[in-house]
Amino acid sequence: MNLSRKCQYALRALFELAREHEQGPLTSRQIAESQSIPPNFLELILKELRQAGWLDSLRGPNGGYVLSVSPENLSVGEVIRFIDGPLSPVKCMAGTAGRHCPTNSRCPFAALWDRTESYLSELYNTTSLQDIVDEYTAEAVPFTADYHI
Repeated sequence: MNLSRKCQYALRALFELAREHEQGPLTSRQIAESQSIPPNFLELILKELRQAGWLDSLRGPNGGYVLSVSPENLSVGEVIRFIDGPLSPVKCMAGTAGRHCPTNSRCPFAALWDRTESYLSELYNTTSLQDIVDEYTAEAVPFTADYHI
């Protein structure tokens, strides 16, 4: 399963907003620069994320975007499904596509694809934006050598 570039950008934008959740709004320019996202594409993504109810936009000189949900309550899986659709590892298993597959009822890989989708769903659905921020922050802590003898 490959996530679209749009989905990756959406996750990175939400990560940036989650990382700064209590610090106030971020402009789309700040998000774009911090996450290396093309600004024009980011504007379209932010609009969709706002329509999904995950962002608020604030006008004025100190305006920008803020999360309208707690980072603990937004899973990676929700975002992926919103942007890219079902988490199926193969297109023939996603939604109604399987109805058109000539081997659908006798596909030797169907059980494997189902397990894969189940594992991916479990992982993505139980990983919140806050989990990603926490992991990133823990990894970013600089190592300080302690030379006591």
